[in-house]
Amino acid sequence: MPTVQTPTDTDLVEALATAVLLLDRDLRVLKANAAALALIETSETRLRDNLLAHALPGADELVHAAQRALLEGRTFAERGLDLRLGKLATTLVDCSVTPLWRQHPDPAFVVIEMTNVERRQRIQHEGNLLMQNHVSSALLRGLAHEIKNPLGGIRGAAQLLERELEDQRQAEYTQIIIGEADRLRTLVDRMLGPRGASNKQVLNIHDVLEHVRMVVEAERVGDAVIERDYDPSLPEISADRDQLVQAFMNLLRNAVQAVGGADGTVTLRTRIQRKFTIGTTLHRLVVRVQVIDTGPGVDPDLGASIFFPLVSGRAEGSGLGLPIAQSLIQRQGGLIGFESEPGHTEFSVWLPLGEEP
Repeated sequence: MPTVQTPTDTDLVEALATAVLLLDRDLRVLKANAAALALIETSETRLRDNLLAHALPGADELVHAAQRALLEGRTFAERGLDLRLGKLATTLVDCSVTPLWRQHPDPAFVVIEMTNVERRQRIQHEGNLLMQNHVSSALLRGLAHEIKNPLGGIRGAAQLLERELEDQRQAEYTQIIIGEADRLRTLVDRMLGPRGASNKQVLNIHDVLEHVRMVVEAERVGDAVIERDYDPSLPEISADRDQLVQAFMNLLRNAVQAVGGADGTVTLRTRIQRKFTIGTTLHRLVVRVQVIDTGPGVDPDLGASIFFPLVSGRAEGSGLGLPIAQSLIQRQGGLIGFESEPGHTEFSVWLPLGEEP
């Protein structure tokens, strides 16, 4: 009978998706598994023998929990802890701190387990965005169809009335009716969005962005600058060019309108991003396009509903640009998200490259 080798404790810890740190009584790092090194974004050589306070600067709550675990001999948990990974980068984790004995009445070690909850929260947020768009699209389509039928009747009746008028000076009134009916029909068509299946083709995302930039620069007023920060190494993607043009046109126009004055700047930035989840699918590689402006930012009261139709931060806005852009990007298997504060608003578009996750 062949010999069956059982995994060692080290093998089991290394196989865990949970980040694990082993500390001695002085709270020096003795061991970190692969998940912990990936979370902290460092190597074991640089981490080992460092005090926990030095390895994770700013994690005072975690250090305090480890000290109490040694002193009181029991497990402590920390939920929603902001773990600082560098000067600026942080991530949100849930932690458990457990004392470990080795033939001594007092704990000899401390085991810290950390689970990254930021990714789970982001997946939930993106799922909400997808559901929000599906629900609002279905509502809009039903409402639009109900509106289009009587609009056709109103326009037809106005045309018949115009033919019967003896005083043609009164035709200006029927022309107003016809013009307003046409305007509402155009608005309804925008609410319905594009029809038919996507016509996907292999394309360069920068060609699309340059076309959009030139159109928006030709039609805008004011002296706001549109800057470009492209990654020339990006591979081509498979997408519907017309739908991408319309989506980025809506985003870039919004950014230029938000900036307004002569001192404002809008930046188009492209980057590759690894291991990104869209909906419930983990993609190995995605293209990230950012539309960044230096405007006043999105009203916090509108943040949660900004992708709902008819929601706009501008009095003259229709509230259809962002929902339509989100719908068009979702047709390409992608997603739009945003972050905003006064002076910096960033809309990000993620588009999958098509590799197997």
